[in-house]
Amino acid sequence: LLLSLKFSTSAFGIDPTSGFVERPVSYVIQKPYDLKVSDRYSFSNGIHKLWVYTSDKPHSSDSDTMPRTELRFLRPEYLDGVWQFEGDFYVPSGTKGACVMQVFGGKSAATALQVRLDGHGDLVRSGADLPHSTLATDVYNRWIHLNVIHDADNMMLSIYLDGKLKHWEVNESRKTHYFKCGVYAQSNASEYMESRWKNIKIWK
Repeated sequence: LLLSLKFSTSAFGIDPTSGFVERPVSYVIQKPYDLKVSDRYSFSNGIHKLWVYTSDKPHSSDSDTMPRTELRFLRPEYLDGVWQFEGDFYVPSGTKGACVMQVFGGKSAATALQVRLDGHGDLVRSGADLPHSTLATDVYNRWIHLNVIHDADNMMLSIYLDGKLKHWEVNESRKTHYFKCGVYAQSNASEYMESRWKNIKIWK
């Protein structure tokens, strides 16, 4: 019932974090394994800047995944409960085919949810073998406020942009989950990918 109220009232402009309690944030930086963190990441004036090239190596020498530079949040790692990721992100024009945020731990794939730029530069949801859904167009060169709520108990995920509910779904992933943000190359990726993040918070 509580989550249903959050869905319905947020559509009318209520803060998606209402009723949640902020939790500590800790993370590690995943980047091409042969590079220094500073080669693909910077933090200045409260802004995390993360970038990567399609020619870069994966994040570990034994991985066959695409290149990435991501904040991998250490807490929470959860199987149950209602958790929320919040942050402001900025994507410069030209970045395409890149995941900028994800909920790790899918039913039949690595991720339960990805928020990504597709090959046309539109912001879409992807992952968990569910259909892509367009969240927004014209997203370049401006700050966008993102809230992602994951009710692992009831297998529901919702995505808010600038305080408005843009998507919700039943997501039957039953694995250990955690949040990530940054840039992670996907199909039709541009040669250079970048995202910037600020005001990141984790809620429960």
